[in-house]
Amino acid sequence: MGQFSVNHGNSAELPEQFNNAQNPEIRRSDVLSWEISVTMETSFCIAALDWALRRGKPEIFNSDQGAQFTSQDFTKRLLEEGIQISMDGRGRVFDNIFVERLWRAVKYEDIYLKDYTDVPMLINGLGCYFDFYNRERPHQSLGYRTPASVYCARGGRGR
Repeated sequence: MGQFSVNHGNSAELPEQFNNAQNPEIRRSDVLSWEISVTMETSFCIAALDWALRRGKPEIFNSDQGAQFTSQDFTKRLLEEGIQISMDGRGRVFDNIFVERLWRAVKYEDIYLKDYTDVPMLINGLGCYFDFYNRERPHQSLGYRTPASVYCARGGRGR
């Protein structure tokens, strides 16, 4: 399941302040958007980012150092929106712990249980799961409240 990133020579030179160790992170616990692709092309990631930005705008965007996330086009899009960029350091698997925990939950609470047989079923199932994750599933880190109830209580846009 793992995928290796390959630098195709179009990666932006990222200043040291993008190192996650130097940036405190403000985290949301809900999933703004998601997409499925069999590859991690930069254009696909930018399209998914644009879709997410129509639903909300984070102060900080955290990712690993994959070529699609370090590309000039992707980082330029974030900076145009005034979003700070935080990149995980090499060998620092806990930098992006929210995403790691999210995918663990997705796998163990949905994918492994339902054993989807094709991509359309997976897409439909994940849509249902993320709705459940945001609106019904209590989160320990949020005092056993749902992300939707916390985000809407802070004046965020409802879904």
